Amino acid sequence: MKFILAPDSFKESMTAKKAALAMEKGIRKVFPDAECVIAPMADGGEGTVDALVDITNGHIIQSEISGPLGQKVLAEFGLLGEGKTAVIEMASASGLALIKPEERNPLLTTTYGTGELIKHALELGVTQILIGIGGSATNDGGVGMLQALGVSFKDSNGNELGHGGGFLHQLHSIDITGLDSRLKTVHIDVACDVSNPLIGKNGASAIFGPQKGADPEMVMKLDQNLSHYAKIIKQQLNHDVAMTPGSGAAGGLGAGLLAFLNAHLKNGIDLILDYTRLEDQMKDADFVFTGEGSIDSQTIFGKTPYGIAMAAKKYSVPVITIAGKIGTGIEPLYEIGMTSIIGISKGITSIKAALEFGEVNLAFAAENVCRLLSLKK
Repeated sequence: MKFILAPDSFKESMTAKKAALAMEKGIRKVFPDAECVIAPMADGGEGTVDALVDITNGHIIQSEISGPLGQKVLAEFGLLGEGKTAVIEMASASGLALIKPEERNPLLTTTYGTGELIKHALELGVTQILIGIGGSATNDGGVGMLQALGVSFKDSNGNELGHGGGFLHQLHSIDITGLDSRLKTVHIDVACDVSNPLIGKNGASAIFGPQKGADPEMVMKLDQNLSHYAKIIKQQLNHDVAMTPGSGAAGGLGAGLLAFLNAHLKNGIDLILDYTRLEDQMKDADFVFTGEGSIDSQTIFGKTPYGIAMAAKKYSVPVITIAGKIGTGIEPLYEIGMTSIIGISKGITSIKAALEFGEVNLAFAAENVCRLLSLKK
């Protein structure tokens, strides 16, 4: 029998790879000779680099770059096994987790470090870059990233803009002549699971600004600044990004990637499936196991198990979804291809214990699923 083991991480309990190995352990107790394809997954957010590096036998590269407040941080990105594709999580360089809650200020935070990571990837001769843009601490429209890559943003006095979304209202001119020429031959995909525009009531500032430290007054200022930024981009570069779906992702980083780097914004799990070519393995599989920490009504909006189920459905392969927690509103998941949804908890327990024994419980759940499957063998 052939099993595809394609879970996302069970956050705070196990990585996607550890989850897949736990599934394999349970399966082999019942089917010791089964073919198990270990395929740790992610949806473009946290864990994307690790998942793609693992499944392609690539490696992690560390680099000291500028954090969201200009402090030095040790960030990392992945180089896939074929040596020509880099995978970057912008949160590694410009993420909310890199600064203390009391220091969060999107007027000042910058994506400069993300640009530095892209530049380091270019130095390795890559021809393709995948960027996951979840978890940002920024609201600068990607200006910091672009400054690191050679674009100049100047005020009316000819001075370079400072870092952070608080300076965008001063923008007078954009000079792209210094943009790193190597980007002309690099294809950039962006894992983006939000459709928010750059500005307005559903824009970057209004929807995501508060979690980055913005009070109502700051949200209004940031939105006005991004509106001015979009106006200058339209006037000088002939790109209209103000209301483009996804342009508001990561504090407007989506807009910067679209307007300046000709990037392609796509659903995260769809990109991961493309990069891993996992569907090729599904064609002759008997079962697909997937899962993550929580399965609920949000899963259908592009989460990893949803993407895996949709892919497996094309080949009529049954999908077993295993989760640490099962929430409400999961019924539509059966309609899109999930055969069964299983919780791993053995009983009432503390969250600490559930996280600590996640691997053991996951293996046990996979084993018991297989005991049932063995009756039909």
